[in-house]
Amino acid sequence: MKNIIKTIILTAVVLGMNSCSESNLLELSPINNISEADAFTSPSLIAASMNGVYNAAAVGQYTSTSTNGGRGYLWGAAFVEQGDCRGEDVVNTGTFYQLTYTATYDATTANNVYYWIDGYRLINRCNLMIEGVNTAVAQGIITSAVGNDYIGQAKFLRAITHFELLNFFARCYNFTPTASHLGIPYREVGINTQAEIDSEVLKPRNTVEECYTKILADLTAAENQITTTGIAKASKGAAIAFKTRVYLHKREWSNVITEGNKLKTLYSLTANPGDVFVLANNFNNTESIFSTQHTSTINPTTNGALASMYGGRRLVAISPIIWRNTSWLSDDKRRNSTALTGMVQNVSGRMYTNKYKDITTYTDGAPVIRYAEVVLNMAEASARLTTPDLGTALTLLNSVRNRSLATPATQAYTAATLSTPTAMINAILTERRIEFLMEGRRWSDIQRLEKDNLAPIAGIPAKYANVLPPAADYTLGTAYTGALTVLAIPAADTRFLWPIPQVENNTNPTLAAQQNPGW
Repeated sequence: MKNIIKTIILTAVVLGMNSCSESNLLELSPINNISEADAFTSPSLIAASMNGVYNAAAVGQYTSTSTNGGRGYLWGAAFVEQGDCRGEDVVNTGTFYQLTYTATYDATTANNVYYWIDGYRLINRCNLMIEGVNTAVAQGIITSAVGNDYIGQAKFLRAITHFELLNFFARCYNFTPTASHLGIPYREVGINTQAEIDSEVLKPRNTVEECYTKILADLTAAENQITTTGIAKASKGAAIAFKTRVYLHKREWSNVITEGNKLKTLYSLTANPGDVFVLANNFNNTESIFSTQHTSTINPTTNGALASMYGGRRLVAISPIIWRNTSWLSDDKRRNSTALTGMVQNVSGRMYTNKYKDITTYTDGAPVIRYAEVVLNMAEASARLTTPDLGTALTLLNSVRNRSLATPATQAYTAATLSTPTAMINAILTERRIEFLMEGRRWSDIQRLEKDNLAPIAGIPAKYANVLPPAADYTLGTAYTGALTVLAIPAADTRFLWPIPQVENNTNPTLAAQQNPGW
C-alpha cells in the first residue's frame, strides 16, 4: 500500500513523498515509529498514535532537515508567521518571509504550498485516527468513552485545520449571499487504500457554506465528546472557544455570544497581559485555551520556531504602523521590554516581540486561541446585534484593555467616546491588532472583513517597506505617516487569495479545474 501511495499523489495527504520518508507520512507517531497496522492494537499504542497527530500539528514535514522535524506547518509556528506577514502590523526585515509579506508568491512558493500540503497531511492523520479508534472500540480494545475522547480531539484538529486553510485559499463567508462560492475540499476519509484514492480525487472543492457546516459539526462533536483537559490538548473549552471564532466569521452574532457565555466559569483573563507568555506559564494559566506544545526535541527548529524567527534571529519586527497607533497608549503594559516578563524587545530603538522567549531550545507554546479572543469576539458580536448592546460591548472591550493600562480610571474607553456601533467595532478591531500582535491573527480579520458593512478592509493594506526600519520611525507621540512602499492590494486582485499549489494541480485534475481566479 505504501508503494501505491508513493506513486499516486492526491490532495496533499501524500504530496511531497520525495522529501519525506514513508514512515513519516503513514505511521501516525513518527517519534516511536508505530506502523499503521499496529497503531490501534492496544490502549498504549492508541494513546501514542494520538500524540503522533499532535506531533504532526506541531512540527509538520516541510523541508525537514533535522531530527526535530519540519518548520511548524501548520499549527507549530507557521500559522503565526504567515498570518502576521500577510498583514500590515509587522515588518519583514529580510528575505525569509518576503514573498508572503510582499504578496509576490505564486503556485510554487514553498510557504503557500506546504501550508496546503502539511494542512491536508494533518487532516488525513485525523481521519485515520478517527477510523482506527472506531475499529478499536468495535473490537473492545478501548471503551467507547475513551474512544469518543480521541475522536473528539481528532475532529477538533480536523475542523480548525480546514478552517485555517479556508481563510487563505477562499473568500470570506459573506462574499456571496449564501456562501455558495468555492471553499476547499473538506476531507473526512482516511486515505490509505487505492479505492479511497480513486474516490477522493474525484471530489471537488466544497462551497464555503458546506465547509462552515462541516467545521461547526466537527467542533460541536468535539465539544460533546472530549473529556481531556489542559492547554496542550484539544478540550471541550477549546472546541467552544473556536466556535466563537467561526461564528464571528459567519456573522452569526448571537451564536458568538451564546458559545462565549459557556466559557465564563472555565477561563479568565490573567491579571497582566504578559502573564501567559512567561515561559513557565505557557501551559499553566487561566487564559490560554489551546496552544501547541513544543519540547527541546520536538519543535519547528531554528528555521521555524517562533522564538528563533521572532526572537533570536529577529526576522520580523513590529511595524511602526501599529507601534505608533494612537489608540495604543504610550504607557500600555504591552509595550514593556523587561527581558523575562515583557512583551517587547527594544533593540537599538527598533521593536520586536518578546512573546516567545526560549531562543535556545524553542519550547514556547504557539498560542492558537486565548480567552482574550473569546472576550473580544463577544464584544464585537454584542456591538453588531440587530439591536446593538454597546454597554456589554464596552464592558468586554475594557476588560481586555484595562489590564494593560497604567491608570484605567482615566484611560479606559467610555460610553461617550464609543457611542455608535461603528466607533465601538473600530475600537475593538484596533484592540485585536494590539492584543494579538505577533500571534498570527491579523490576516484572519483582513479576510473576514472584506465585505463588512461597518468596518470593511477591502484588500491587503499598504505596508512598511521590506527593510530594517530606522529607529526614528518608532518614535511615539504621533501616528506613523511615512512611506508605505509595499502597496495595498485590492480585494479583487488575484493575489488576495493564495493559489492552489501547482503540485496539486499537476496530479489532481478536479482541483486544477477549480483553481482560484487569475492563477
